[in-house]
Amino acid sequence: MSASLTRNPEFGNRVRVSLYCLFFCLVFSPSILFAASKMPAFSLTDASKGGATVKSTTFEGKTLLVTFFATWCPPCMQEVPVLIELQKQFAQSNFSVIGLSVDDGAEVVAKLIEIRSINYPVLMADDATARDFGGVAGIPTSFLVNKEGVVVKKYPGMVPHALLEKDIKKIMN
Repeated sequence: MSASLTRNPEFGNRVRVSLYCLFFCLVFSPSILFAASKMPAFSLTDASKGGATVKSTTFEGKTLLVTFFATWCPPCMQEVPVLIELQKQFAQSNFSVIGLSVDDGAEVVAKLIEIRSINYPVLMADDATARDFGGVAGIPTSFLVNKEGVVVKKYPGMVPHALLEKDIKKIMN
């Protein structure tokens, strides 16, 4: 690149604007780089029902918000009231939140379910499930699944209630 271009204020402004746009897209539209795919099949232990096995087929035909979390994760715990509210708000519309805990043991998760009065299924995730969802680099990470079983959006990090509500309503209509 020539020295005259890098000293040109117009060139610098264009570069800054491009970088701001890229930053905005990556931060505020995290699903922009996500391609829709079929939700992977799973068979996982329910954290609150004495070790009962729950299969992904249990949720066929429902709109889902599948969220990977841990009890020791502060943003995950901040998101729990949002998930409880979404479950209350949309349960009658064939919707369910599914919590997938990456904790090491179900005992601490069962206590969380009881203490927080969690009203949605919480299952114990395994490495294969996280991998099959396309990889979970950090928690919380959530996936919005339409009633046809297609993962239509991925949310890395904590997501505001208003955005989740808007996206859920959009795919339910």
